[in-house]
Amino acid sequence: MSTEPPVRWAGPRIPVVGIGADGWAGLPEASRAALRDCAVLLGSARQLALLPEEVTADRQAWPSPLVPALPGLLADRQGTRLGVLASGDPMYYGIGTTLARLLGPGSLRVLPQPSSVSLACARLGWSLPEVGVVSAVGRPVHRVLPELAEGRRVLVLSADAATPAELVELLRRHGFGPSEVTVLEQLGGPAERVVAGHAADWREPPGDPLNIVAIVVRGEAGRLRLTRVPGLPDAAYTGDGQLTKAEVRALTLAALAPSPGETLWDIGGGSGSIAIEWCRTHPACRAVTFETLDRRRAQITANAAELGVPDIEVRGEAVAELTGASVPGAPDAIFLGGGLTVPGLFDRCWSRLPVGGRLVANAVTAESEALLISWSAANGGSLRRYQIYRGEPLGRFTTWRPQLPVTQWSVVKEL
Repeated sequence: MSTEPPVRWAGPRIPVVGIGADGWAGLPEASRAALRDCAVLLGSARQLALLPEEVTADRQAWPSPLVPALPGLLADRQGTRLGVLASGDPMYYGIGTTLARLLGPGSLRVLPQPSSVSLACARLGWSLPEVGVVSAVGRPVHRVLPELAEGRRVLVLSADAATPAELVELLRRHGFGPSEVTVLEQLGGPAERVVAGHAADWREPPGDPLNIVAIVVRGEAGRLRLTRVPGLPDAAYTGDGQLTKAEVRALTLAALAPSPGETLWDIGGGSGSIAIEWCRTHPACRAVTFETLDRRRAQITANAAELGVPDIEVRGEAVAELTGASVPGAPDAIFLGGGLTVPGLFDRCWSRLPVGGRLVANAVTAESEALLISWSAANGGSLRRYQIYRGEPLGRFTTWRPQLPVTQWSVVKEL
């Protein structure tokens, strides 16, 4: 596999200089010297305005949207003494990571300042390695939901002045009204300001757009407890009942074995539960789910947002979608939860699964089970059958109600 970066940079190394709310006064001499030496400086209008007149570079604000424009922007400035301004640490949810992917790290000279997360922990007395961090910059605030556990400390990087109010409303709606909320604005600068309260009675008006929100998570009594561990309560999902039940869901995710950064294709999404819980295991996990019916695609999208993984990609009928190159890339794992008897579905999925990829399929009908046995004979793997019983009232007593038995095939592709 080629390690060449997507964009070739022929000019001198680009200084990527982190700057805080304290502006020029807070920069070390090495950063100041790098900025003085630039002929062209790129950054946000707010960042560029922090520089004094002694920095004579041509100051150019980033276009919007930024990422699609970057390759052309850099190509037009080949050979110039280009510099980039970033907030705090450029490699922490910053432009530095994007530039490193585009140009390669050898084209950059990164000069960081303390990140807003480091400054917030310093103000609050929190241990940085023990804090959950979520970015709401260009991302839905719902991504904070999987981090919410009793007593957990969480920092949210705000998109703008409206983010704290959005977070507070989200906390209230999901049973976390007692949580302690602190908004820290303009950290490290002369206009630094801290406001604290509880989500349940938060009434603060929008403040400075440069802010970070700290949450000490407290839940209301009786709320539905949702963790990152697969097997969430069935009541966590809305829909028409097309749902892999909690016990089988936990067993299925264990067979799929997600790792950080991996991608799942969920065939026959239903309520989206397998894809959702795959993504909840780690923020870097990704999923594409395939569902034939419009109303179920809508419910998958709604469930994914309410359970904190709104980035799940929802597509239509799998055979049509997987024909040709409609779905780019290759998955690390595939779950066949529906449509096993659809002609050609397994073959298309198997052909797109790379060597070393995992496939797990669940069957509840005799016809589907027969297919799993046939595929297992041809491709190897393991067959298991699960029978789940749930205790239910029977008059004054309790009886065991059987759920539909599930046959599961799991396999790692070897050829």
